[in-house]
Amino acid sequence: MTSPDPRTFEDLVAEGAAVPTDGWDFSWFEGRATEARPSWGYATSLGGRLATATAALDIQTGGGEVLDFALGTAPKAPVLMTATEGWPPNVAKATALLSPRGIAVVAVSEDAPLPFADGTFDLVGSRHPVKPRWAEIARVLRPGGTYFAQHVGPRSVFELVEHFLGPLPEEQSSDRHPDRERAGAEAAGLEIVDLRAERLRMEFHDIAAVVHFLRKVVWMVPGFTVARYEPQLRSLHERIAADGPFVAHSSRHLIEARK
Repeated sequence: MTSPDPRTFEDLVAEGAAVPTDGWDFSWFEGRATEARPSWGYATSLGGRLATATAALDIQTGGGEVLDFALGTAPKAPVLMTATEGWPPNVAKATALLSPRGIAVVAVSEDAPLPFADGTFDLVGSRHPVKPRWAEIARVLRPGGTYFAQHVGPRSVFELVEHFLGPLPEEQSSDRHPDRERAGAEAAGLEIVDLRAERLRMEFHDIAAVVHFLRKVVWMVPGFTVARYEPQLRSLHERIAADGPFVAHSSRHLIEARK
């Protein structure tokens, strides 16, 4: 029989609040939270496409971890490879990680035009962009070029979100629905060649993991702070202590579009 966790609510919340949130390295969650991975293996698949590209762009690269992994699986890298990121701590982290590979990280906010000429790239990738800007993606792609990405889908982790915000309307995340993204891509002149969606089990084993997750993935509960949501955190801590891990489901889709 597993012994009760001796750490107090206050100890766990303080621990989750102290962990740095820069980059997209989720190794801190090991043993504290789990998430099933999509069957298509995005980073490895991206590596295969990078090996055949001559000029590639990674949009909203985070700390560069996914791109770095993908390049590590590729037998060769594109002649031209660059990445964009909008959050200053991530720009610094991605630059430190990717510059040894000769990759420039360009600081560009998520809603700004891409600072590249028309038709620069034959491959544009992105893992979990906040919102795909289809017209800009199509503009920087060469004729015959490919957009290959993994997006967050509709109502992802809403079991957790609704614990903090209460029931939300179905249309709250309709802009992330694969059908709507298909329409947006096609309106920009792109042809969808692959679109797959999966919902994946997540488990949070303690409240520290919840606190760190909501601090790191800031769009889940906008304006989240421990002080603001202390009652919801405490009730969820008690629920985990009594019933075991809190279960939610992430939503992901793979999208490949050609110009």
